[in-house]
Amino acid sequence: MGTQAPTNEDYAGRNNSSEENLERQKAIDEWLPITSSRNAKWWYSAFHNVTAMVGAGVLSLPYALSQLGWGPGVAILVLSWIITLFTLWQMVEMHEIVPGKRFDRYHELGQYAFGEKLGLYVVVPQQLLVEVSVCIVYMVTGGQSLKKFHDTVCSTCKQIKLTYFIMIFSSVHFVLSHLPNFNAISGVSVAAAVMSLSYSTIAWGASVNKGVQPDVEYGYKAKTGVGTMFNFFSGLGDIAFAYAGHNVVLEIQATIPSTPDKPSKGPMLKGVFVAYIIVALCYFPVALIGYWMFGNAVEDNVLISLEKPAWLIAMANIFVVIHVIGSYQIYAIPVFDMIETVLVKKLNFSPSKTLRFIVRNFYVAFTMFVAITFPFFGGLLGFFGGFAFAPTTYFVSRNLTSCNPFIVY
Repeated sequence: MGTQAPTNEDYAGRNNSSEENLERQKAIDEWLPITSSRNAKWWYSAFHNVTAMVGAGVLSLPYALSQLGWGPGVAILVLSWIITLFTLWQMVEMHEIVPGKRFDRYHELGQYAFGEKLGLYVVVPQQLLVEVSVCIVYMVTGGQSLKKFHDTVCSTCKQIKLTYFIMIFSSVHFVLSHLPNFNAISGVSVAAAVMSLSYSTIAWGASVNKGVQPDVEYGYKAKTGVGTMFNFFSGLGDIAFAYAGHNVVLEIQATIPSTPDKPSKGPMLKGVFVAYIIVALCYFPVALIGYWMFGNAVEDNVLISLEKPAWLIAMANIFVVIHVIGSYQIYAIPVFDMIETVLVKKLNFSPSKTLRFIVRNFYVAFTMFVAITFPFFGGLLGFFGGFAFAPTTYFVSRNLTSCNPFIVY
């Protein structure tokens, strides 16, 4: 019994099916947040990276130094700046290490380095933990800053619970989260980047104005060796949180156009170097001057240690609110992309505004609920910094680059 040879109709059917799949894939890519727009300029990279990097963590740096001490604290602060810049440069170089292919997402690079399954298992849980935890912390930070603003400008008013301020802050994200991609939030990101430089300058400038406190002490606050050790590791976590930003770098680079003659790494690196100069201008003065003025009595948010001039402190807190609005969006968009990718590619949901509306509102509501439940700013920074940010910022990123034979040093 013979086997019938494929007919022309069979080949035509296969070609049509293949073309339909390609068209569907193209339509999905044009709908997903990361791959829907590729017309960003180098300065988009600069302010997106500043917004991602300089956030709530900068205000905790004096507190981190109080837990680490002058010598170890300054050394770790400077080394972290150098190491993370070097690792970030490597990540940018690896975005297009395979000719004709772009690693638009962190987990895609992980799959290339570690294999299809292992790469997902290594990268996705870490990246999700980082990005979701940042959004939660920024919910808390936004609510705290709004409360600080209210209490500063109206010290005689009735006290309002932090819960309500977190809910007010989250209401903004129920609107902004429906912007489709990074380029759509460019205006928000520019404002956030400007605010980060502004409130950092206010933080160290107001600290200088207040002067060194009469009873300032620079020794470790804990009375036992075990307590000092735990505080030391908590300080390391705070610094790791402050230098987080690698988790969205590939997604930011994906928005930049690329050709064989002009690859995306050129403008991306230009933006990264500008961003890191701004990071240094924000981080080092706040950390060193804040610790110098207040010693180990500094609060986990240095703005809380500052009371006067009231109008300036109120302004700084509003700047923080504006900044973390942009930062929340920068970290939320890759999460939206992951969820929406699974829904439309794995579960075969149709790309639609309704799907996006449900997914994004649910995510904002979830982060708001967790923030209201656990509004512990300092503890969240130390925990997430040590548990989530350190692995992705220092270890996973470095391992990805060490697994790549194409990087030339």
